[in-house]
Amino acid sequence: MKNILVTLDFEENEKQLIDVATQFAQSFNSKLWLIHITAPDPDFVGYDAGPQYIRDNRAKEIKKEHRQLEDYCRALEKQGMDADGILLQGATTEMIIKKSEKLNIDLIITGHRNRGIFYKALLGSVSSQIIKKSKIPVLVIPLR
Repeated sequence: MKNILVTLDFEENEKQLIDVATQFAQSFNSKLWLIHITAPDPDFVGYDAGPQYIRDNRAKEIKKEHRQLEDYCRALEKQGMDADGILLQGATTEMIIKKSEKLNIDLIITGHRNRGIFYKALLGSVSSQIIKKSKIPVLVIPLR
């Protein structure tokens, strides 16, 4: 197992997920790929982006997410890990699947929060979609 992809959503409990992934990577001497899929820009999906302040705020959000990924990777590298961050825009599940295939990922590690039935009925779960669509093994970590 040479490449492990870790999906991050920057909501909460990222450290718990990264800690589990680090244990796997150390056990197998694997490279960690930390991936975050951010919402696409309105222009990208054919919508009017709106006033300039909305575009400015969106740019700030993306820069913040990029810095978070860099911070996580630097912390892992200080522990002697080989780690890279990937920030992409688009449909979350599809982007994760495409990137994992392109990078020859051996294992996808993703988190799962126990959300209510209303949330699941409306939006579903990214982790369940990854499991359904991925040809690569998926490890789902219950997040507290």
